Amino acid sequence: MTSKAASRTGSQQADVAIIGCGPVGATLANLLGMQGIATIVLEREATIYNLPRAVHFDDEVMRLLQTVDLAEEMRNRVHVSPGMKFVDDAGRLLLDWSRPMEAGPQGWHASYRFHQPELEAVLRDGMARFSCVSMRLRTEVFALDQDAGGVTLRFEDLATGEIGACRARYVVGCDGARSLVRRLMGAPMEDLGFHERWLVVDAILKRPRPDLGDHSVQYCSRRRSATYVRGTGNRRRWEIAVHPDEDCAAMTQPAHVMKLLKSWVGPEDVALERHALYTFHSAIAPVWRSSRLLIAGDSAHLTPPFLGQGMCAGMRDAGNLAWKLGRVLRGLNDDALLDTYQSERSPHVRAYIELAVRLGGLINTKAMEAAIPASVLQGGEASKMRSIAVPLGPGVAPGWNGIARQIAPQPLLADGRRLDDAVGYRFAALMLPEFDRSLPAHARDRLAERDVAIVQDNSPATSSFLRSADASAILVRPDRYVLGAVRSIQELTALAACI
Repeated sequence: MTSKAASRTGSQQADVAIIGCGPVGATLANLLGMQGIATIVLEREATIYNLPRAVHFDDEVMRLLQTVDLAEEMRNRVHVSPGMKFVDDAGRLLLDWSRPMEAGPQGWHASYRFHQPELEAVLRDGMARFSCVSMRLRTEVFALDQDAGGVTLRFEDLATGEIGACRARYVVGCDGARSLVRRLMGAPMEDLGFHERWLVVDAILKRPRPDLGDHSVQYCSRRRSATYVRGTGNRRRWEIAVHPDEDCAAMTQPAHVMKLLKSWVGPEDVALERHALYTFHSAIAPVWRSSRLLIAGDSAHLTPPFLGQGMCAGMRDAGNLAWKLGRVLRGLNDDALLDTYQSERSPHVRAYIELAVRLGGLINTKAMEAAIPASVLQGGEASKMRSIAVPLGPGVAPGWNGIARQIAPQPLLADGRRLDDAVGYRFAALMLPEFDRSLPAHARDRLAERDVAIVQDNSPATSSFLRSADASAILVRPDRYVLGAVRSIQELTALAACI
């Protein structure tokens, strides 16, 4: 780990303290570092956990990595996934969720497989670029005391046993399903009803097995459901349902694990890397903010893995929260902006959790209509599933028009740059050249005052995006969601007042 560590002695002042340095905490630290926000990250473990956990992320996460200038570091560490298929006991295709193999509207592929320790290493190395970001390893926070000016965090240095403290204006708990921050906020999880035990098996191929395929496969079976996932390189994963009456200790014996895998591979094919029982949950916290305390990722929500959106949802939390913290701390917005974090993110992640639960209930063709909403199905010999595009909940701008609160595409501009690279981590007003030329000085001054980049572009991709919204300009937020579309200077001025 190449990130600098905070001093082991004395107290430290920061604008933001992040508890937990998994993918969500590390992404948040990078986004805050880009804005020059003094940030301290407190992590209990000494090193990155070296075994796989999350194995999938999407184009929105890759776009976040692009924002923090780490996408190229990950590009050679990922495998583009062709998607997932659902089959029955006889091998018949029930549901086809294939993904395009070319880059999509966001400028990246729709689905990637990755090795989580590699992602975490890239993110921690990214944190080291910022002098305003520091990290303490082997540090366990045990108390948070809020007052009018900030939060005092009390912790134990697990390497020495010493007790220490630091101060921060805001604390973000990225500390997982058993989050201390959530407990101290008094926010027990709302149970969304899905709790199942599964055996997760990670294995390394000893020899080529191209017949296993690149698609992930969900085996929908009354006897025993299972999932196959093609990972990066020679990594392969199986997730296998555990029956209520089965003995946990017996299920994790290597010989029994190999017996469960015999439909796919034998000991001559794979070496077991890890096998462990997990209980997949569905839950969401009813409160994500209590004054200066906030939560993100698994601290705020838990989802079954069937959509591959658990880590993605947490990283979206970081993308939503980081720019709001930055603007509040820089004095561009008042503290009330942080209340829009939960109002926008909670309905968004709930929609993904509910669909993941429905997919978990898909065991045969008769259950198809009950399990999968018609809005994401396409007809045919085997039903096809389209990716859902969930809007944010109400927040910064109250539904300006049809595309408000949707993720914006990332067009390639006429000068060859991608939109996000041209804008940086800030608001952007993407407009046609003729609208830009008509913009009066007072409107330009207002946008500059609110830290909005003006991007005038006549590329085919930008023109198509604006035409599809029947707009002369579209305001895009730092997290790449649409604030709103406008047709006139008056509408632009009104929308800019929401920033």
